[in-house]
Amino acid sequence: MTTWPDSRWPESVREEILQHLERSYPQEGCGVILRGPEGDSWRVCPLRNASPCPTRAYAFAPEDWLSLCLQAESRGEQVASVFHSHVDAPPTFSAEDRAQAAPSGHPLLPGVSYLIASVHRGRVVWVSEYEWRGGDFQTRRV
Repeated sequence: MTTWPDSRWPESVREEILQHLERSYPQEGCGVILRGPEGDSWRVCPLRNASPCPTRAYAFAPEDWLSLCLQAESRGEQVASVFHSHVDAPPTFSAEDRAQAAPSGHPLLPGVSYLIASVHRGRVVWVSEYEWRGGDFQTRRV
């Protein structure tokens, strides 16, 4: 059984994300996937988890996020997906995830999906993808 049923992401992208999230255990790992200007290339950008409770939440370090955004803009890239892990917990879109992704009831990054990996004992066991639909984050249908 595959841990990531959606094959729209290239194998190299999936593998890089899984490795980063497993290395981050027992803390939540996080980062983004950038899409190239032509829409046919991808770049995985792991980010440092700056949350005060990194075993239960993630937060991008503001300086890292700003640097990444400036670099992406100069290269003509766009954020396609935000990814993070849940430590020894299911890959569901939690209340904390929702509060960070849509604090005012609207997504901070419209059109961007969220990948959440369940990491148990240092191994990714399942990845779910969520997208904004119908006023909330819903599981992306594969």
